[in-house]
Amino acid sequence: MTQYLDFEKPLAEIEGKAEELRALARANAEMDVAEEAAALDAKAVKLLDELYKDLTPWRKCQVARHPDRPHCRDYIEKLFTEYTPLAGDRNFADDLAVMGGLARFKDRPVMVIGHEKGSDTKSRIAHNFGMARPEGYRKAVRLMEMASRFGLPVVTLIDTAGAYPGKGAEERGQSEAIARSTEMCLKIGVPLVSVVIGEGGSGGAVAFATANRVAMLEHSIYSVISPEGCASILWKNAEKMREAAVALRLTAQDLLKLGVIDQVIAEPRGGAHRDKGKTMDAVGTAITAMLKDLDGKDSAALIKDRRQKFLNLGSKGLAA
Repeated sequence: MTQYLDFEKPLAEIEGKAEELRALARANAEMDVAEEAAALDAKAVKLLDELYKDLTPWRKCQVARHPDRPHCRDYIEKLFTEYTPLAGDRNFADDLAVMGGLARFKDRPVMVIGHEKGSDTKSRIAHNFGMARPEGYRKAVRLMEMASRFGLPVVTLIDTAGAYPGKGAEERGQSEAIARSTEMCLKIGVPLVSVVIGEGGSGGAVAFATANRVAMLEHSIYSVISPEGCASILWKNAEKMREAAVALRLTAQDLLKLGVIDQVIAEPRGGAHRDKGKTMDAVGTAITAMLKDLDGKDSAALIKDRRQKFLNLGSKGLAA
């Protein structure tokens, strides 16, 4: 069953009426509603185009957070073969908010790591809604280290509101774990490519996305803080999240202009959740292109490329 966002309510009404007509026809074989239902379908398609033609930053936040968007596990199952999950940080525990392991991407051995939010109430609680604890970042460090040792490219899939801010996480060194993960991203001598598939929140996202190449889905977001958090700090009012979303420049389109990311991956009409297969195929194509772009570079060149990418951040804005 389709879950509609607040701004999609007019669309929900039209699609609901079309479904009611078809339900009546199923109950009464003598009823012919094909023409009326087709007209409503055409009206729904037109409205969907209008709604998504020029989304505001806040509406993009809503789409990026849609619970039906494909998650990390979906991408791994669709795009990777022979996936062998690796668990634990060899220190404290296994954090289910971070999943990763050895796999093949188009028959090429890789290490894949990503945030997993879960797809229903039970799994969302188990995966802590994709908000990693220190052991999640330490697991990622261990996997990146292993990939570097064996010369395997690393693919990271970003989808988190941010690192978990709980007392236990802070006691176990949350900021240090994030910093170590970011440092490891910069140090490994293998290709590292990242895709923001939903939310890219704060240091929790940067810890996986300090990569040679970074791509974002068209309606994903990537920012230093959530709009609600920003509004609470700057305006002392979380209801100012719409203004904060604009000020943060968190959309894929803004970040491409600023040089923070390298590519925007188009989503199907109405967002990734309306055609998961098409979305995941597009992400697979982008990963292929990014890895190909890095082929032939030795370890020193890859590290220099990555380091220079982040030293150059802000140069576009200064030039403008």
